[in-house]
Amino acid sequence: MRPLFAFTLALVAALPAQTPQKRPPEQEAPAAITVDVDVVSILASVRDKRGGLVANLEKNDFTVLEDGKPQTIKYFTRETDLPLTIGLLIDVSRSQENLIDIERSAASAFFSQVLRQKDEAFLISFGEESELLQDYTNSARLLTSAMRDLRVSSAVGGLGPGPVPTVGQLRGTVLYDAIYVAADEKLKTEVGRKVIVVITDGVDEGSKLPESDAIMAAQKADTVIYSIEYSDPRAYSTFGISFGGGGAVLRKMSDETGGHAYKVDRSNSLDRIFTALQEEMRSQYMIGYTPLNDAKDGSYRKLEIKMANKDLKAQARKGYYAIKPERR
Repeated sequence: MRPLFAFTLALVAALPAQTPQKRPPEQEAPAAITVDVDVVSILASVRDKRGGLVANLEKNDFTVLEDGKPQTIKYFTRETDLPLTIGLLIDVSRSQENLIDIERSAASAFFSQVLRQKDEAFLISFGEESELLQDYTNSARLLTSAMRDLRVSSAVGGLGPGPVPTVGQLRGTVLYDAIYVAADEKLKTEVGRKVIVVITDGVDEGSKLPESDAIMAAQKADTVIYSIEYSDPRAYSTFGISFGGGGAVLRKMSDETGGHAYKVDRSNSLDRIFTALQEEMRSQYMIGYTPLNDAKDGSYRKLEIKMANKDLKAQARKGYYAIKPERR
């Protein structure tokens, strides 16, 4: 049974320990790494100078630094076929009213193409309130059906069925609350690759929690945020002046968690961005290491990945929280 929304803040930055009977070869390590000590897992994408994805690298091409100190990579695998868990969050605030039909169509096509047998996804809409439209499923048909319920969220009331109370606040788009809920209540107990894909103009109005808490929740849940900035100029324009400016926030959330920030414009339609996102999700590397600093003191550890080939750049989360994993 998948967990329902509940207001908690018990989050995990590393995977729990077990002892396998037989260790698989490095290139065949499973998504849920099981060893006799805690392991920090990093999901990384690599791009060349032209921005193209590089999917044929080996372990020796990577160096992992934690707080500036090189770590020994123990597990390494290319993630082309390993299971993927996706949380799709769609902004349905008043400013997105004219974009909902396009979002519905593009997201339906995305799920039809990206979901494989062992993958799962869920769908959340958010505006003045947040709503879980479809819980975990492998069915693109069910996700498409749930997207028919996408509609402008403009009612006054609490955030439902999520945990963050907003009664009495002036609200417009509870972006940060929605990301926190998706990471903390839906993804933190999952294993393997976990991503949040959020389609929004990036403007938050009325969230109970700040942007930093949303980022922290994603980091503690080992979740990558892919943001898609999509705005309707007609919703912000007054006498030819455009208001919006959520792009910087979206870039920060994606950068801190190891994702990528996309923007819909004349040269990049939402359909094209979903195609690029699908390619990236199937061109990743999972890197696992046992930290030299094994203290579970709750501190934030900075991560950096350096490439042997200086013409390549790794895209991965910037750090993790050294919290003792929960035992279930």
